[in-house]
Amino acid sequence: MLNKTLGPKGQGPDGGAFNGHCWGVGTHTDPPTGHLDVNPVELTAILQRVRGLSAEEYFTLKTAIDTLVFLQAELTSKRASIQRLRQLVFGEKTEKTDEVLKGLQGGAGPSPETTKKTGNGGGQKARGKQKGHGRNGAAAYSGAQQVKVAHPSLAAGQACEVCLKGKLHLLLEPAVLVRITGMGPLQATVYSRERLRCNRCGRVFTAPSPEGVGEEKYDETAAAMVELLKYGTGLPFYRIEKLEKGMGIPLPAATQWEVVKEGAEKVSPAHVELIHQAAQGEVLYNDDTTQKILKLTPEQRASAAADGADSGRTGVFTSGIVSTGEGKKVALFFTGVKHAGENLEDVLKRRDSQLPTPIQMCDCLAANTDGDFETLLAACTSHARRKFVEVAADFPDACLHVLETLREVYRTDALARQKQLSPAERLQLHQTQSGPRMTTLETWMKQQMEEHLVEPNSGLGQAIRYMQKHWLKLTLFLRVPGAPLDSNIVERALKKAILHRKNALFYRTLNGAHVGDIFMSLIHTAELNGVQPFDYLVALQRHHKDVAQHPSDWMPWNYHQALERLHPGPDPPP
Repeated sequence: MLNKTLGPKGQGPDGGAFNGHCWGVGTHTDPPTGHLDVNPVELTAILQRVRGLSAEEYFTLKTAIDTLVFLQAELTSKRASIQRLRQLVFGEKTEKTDEVLKGLQGGAGPSPETTKKTGNGGGQKARGKQKGHGRNGAAAYSGAQQVKVAHPSLAAGQACEVCLKGKLHLLLEPAVLVRITGMGPLQATVYSRERLRCNRCGRVFTAPSPEGVGEEKYDETAAAMVELLKYGTGLPFYRIEKLEKGMGIPLPAATQWEVVKEGAEKVSPAHVELIHQAAQGEVLYNDDTTQKILKLTPEQRASAAADGADSGRTGVFTSGIVSTGEGKKVALFFTGVKHAGENLEDVLKRRDSQLPTPIQMCDCLAANTDGDFETLLAACTSHARRKFVEVAADFPDACLHVLETLREVYRTDALARQKQLSPAERLQLHQTQSGPRMTTLETWMKQQMEEHLVEPNSGLGQAIRYMQKHWLKLTLFLRVPGAPLDSNIVERALKKAILHRKNALFYRTLNGAHVGDIFMSLIHTAELNGVQPFDYLVALQRHHKDVAQHPSDWMPWNYHQALERLHPGPDPPP
């Protein structure tokens, strides 16, 4: 709203500079003194009397007044803060500790202690931009066609044509040239098969299709590409239609939906198996985001909420659940009227009763724990930390203490990952290094509140009370092996649903949302396990009969073995 009033980012309504030193519109004047209560009704009346201005001048003045009214409304609201207004005008800023501390210390950079530990305050080696920085090497193009090119006139063992004395030998490292060409996501081939007819009996003989070419119009690779574009990259059907039309290949949006719907039926057994595999995980992360379904009747809503959700709920959500354990990661998406906790309950109903109680990591919203299930609940440290980041400009010293403490905890966790410690070894490391830091932080927060050093209702007071209220859940990583620090992995997973919502805006029906959930789950699970989602979707749809019979053999981490079983050989097809 504010960006529309102020104009482009960093500009005023007329395109002039807008910063802390520019109080007028495109002019440099002293800031106003005193206080003026802006009455929107009076300002509107004044505007009605100012008719001698040109249309452009009148628009500029009206825009400036609208901005002033909006700013006053924001400043008088309960959530008002200078930082919030900055975020509205200039967008979100990074929450990295170094950048936050840099702002708190007046642009002087990180603290001396930090500089002493890391050498330059950022934990990175101080060096200039290296040649070729940011470029991808040839090894990064794993999906590229590999072509070996022999020298046209020379071969190993021949005499050198320059010195005439030495012999040539083949180098292990060839000279590599990467050549990238453009093509449409979907390509079409028209086969004109010759037909012959007998002039006596009238029988027609048609040339057969080339070997390997089926009779169906859209093969598995075409379906997988549409599914990946739509649910993996957030490209709506109508944009894919426009893209393919520009390539000379008509592909209506309605046709794309029919192809995707048929593909969802083929891969559905693998999706059901994914849910079963997720239920057996050691750590389950869950959260949700809002969603929109156009055609969701009251009867459908009541049916979806029949087994536990509030039938009077009006919202629609996409829940994300990420399950980890035994080196496997599973991402699940559920769209409907249920919250993340209720969807997690449905997943855990499939859990083997002989397994120990899993760890659940989420933020502290009640929607994430709403359900009848048993878990070891851990709270997200990133959410607690963010509350101090938001008020860091108002309480720099206190927030500096908290952020630096939590940074050291995260560095300890990064060290455990770097050394590939087991859960028990990681727990011991955290108890040795992070335990004293967290105890000191707990004592400090208690002192701030009991000695009335902080106003309880201030931003800092609310941030401290949040951490104190959820302290046991925030420190589960100090007591339980494998307990994570934050829920960032499921936050990143939900970006797929958010990307789809930003581009496509909505699902048309509940069935359409279910199809989206299936493909988002399969695509993101493949990505989490280092598997190319396109090849995975092609394999599932090309061998859908075997997938239906042996779904556990077609998970992203083991489907290559299933391909080798069906197609023995050095290079089985996808």
